[in-house]
Amino acid sequence: MKRARPGVLVAALALAGCADMAGIAPQSTLRTAESVGLAPGAAAPAFVPAAEWWRDFGDPQLDQLIAQALEGNPNLKIAQARLARAQAATEGARAATLPQVGGAIDLQRQRFTEHGLFPPPLAGSIVDTGTLQIEASWELDFFGKNRAALDATLRAADAAQADAQAARVLLAANVARAWFHLARVEDQLKVAQRTLAQRDETLRLVQDRVRAGLDSQLELRQSESALPEARQQIEALREQSEIARHAIAALTGQGNRPVQATPSLSGAKAIALPAELPADLLGRRPDIAAARLRVEASGHELQNAKAQFYPNVNLVAFAGLSSLGLGPLLDPGSRQWGVGPAIRLPLFEGGRLRANLRGVAADRDAAVESYNGAVLDAIRDTADQVASLQSITRQQAQQREAQAGAEAAYQIALQRYQAGLGTYLNVLSAETAVLNQRRLGVDLAARALDTQVALIRALGGGWQGERAAPAVATK
Repeated sequence: MKRARPGVLVAALALAGCADMAGIAPQSTLRTAESVGLAPGAAAPAFVPAAEWWRDFGDPQLDQLIAQALEGNPNLKIAQARLARAQAATEGARAATLPQVGGAIDLQRQRFTEHGLFPPPLAGSIVDTGTLQIEASWELDFFGKNRAALDATLRAADAAQADAQAARVLLAANVARAWFHLARVEDQLKVAQRTLAQRDETLRLVQDRVRAGLDSQLELRQSESALPEARQQIEALREQSEIARHAIAALTGQGNRPVQATPSLSGAKAIALPAELPADLLGRRPDIAAARLRVEASGHELQNAKAQFYPNVNLVAFAGLSSLGLGPLLDPGSRQWGVGPAIRLPLFEGGRLRANLRGVAADRDAAVESYNGAVLDAIRDTADQVASLQSITRQQAQQREAQAGAEAAYQIALQRYQAGLGTYLNVLSAETAVLNQRRLGVDLAARALDTQVALIRALGGGWQGERAAPAVATK
């Protein structure tokens, strides 16, 4: 009997070799650095975002808001819960690679049939039966099925951890962008209020000129219509301010307690950022790392699906006590034990295994293409932010020059008016140009800060994960 067991195993393996996996394989491939226009192995740029990059803006109120958001935002807690779930799945997969031991106690009162296997006096009698034993089993993972399943869950857990970090980076960036948007609105509100005051002064001057016969009703009506327009702009900006405050309150988990602080763009310091596309930093983006880890997980799942075509070999053992009647249950003669292999071989599954393998192969293709898409989106996102930052810097230089010219013209108009060589209407007209430039300056300053935050997020937001994946495949 012992000599037959190896033969049985060999026969099982031979039959398993007939399992048909032909024609089923993933089709997608990872994008290489060259295919996305990046030079592999490029030197790292000088700029690397810090883990708490928002502190570099030098705004204590922003620091406090982001700290509140990271503590109480529900979306971040959802990502953390998903991470805990993935880690629990890893523990379950690891358990499948280890021996399983259990204990059983069965006590029952039973009537034995008179027409069964047992002869009289047991047949037709009612007796107590008892079993007390320990059972153990261990699947001998000859073909790596359980190991592949464990590796897949490990990569999935790493991906969930990277997703949690990506949610953290995105949340901090959204709070910073909302804060700078509020600062822009508040600074624009100051300009709009000065515009309203200037138009009010213009109206009074025109009224004086109409009474003096120097202007007509046309100029008066034009000046009067300018006031409601200025008030409407102020009201629109106040509405934007309230909405921005509500958005910050939602991001920071404050609910119906909108932030009361009034920020200003002048209170934030600019951060020096790279002027070119830093390809190697894309590998520090947690979303790309998560996508790459899911590709690795899908590869292990594919190995697991292939291993399903091969036999399952389990080593099963039990030892314990069993008796008819509870009295002799603990006697030495009630001992029983058994040990041996249990082999399960898929011979005909009606195409189930092939269908499962085909589905897993498709899942791997999806994971690869998802990763490729994430890389392409990251490159576009980073390139867009770098281009915008460069353009905004040039626009700010031109705007400062234009504002300097407008302020110089305003000073000349004011001096001429004070010397009696010009009208105050000329002064107000010159101030209108100054206010327009200030409004444009506020917009550009806000765009610069917003773009800096967007670029930091595009570069990974300071994530330094231990399992950070490369930005693109190397082969």
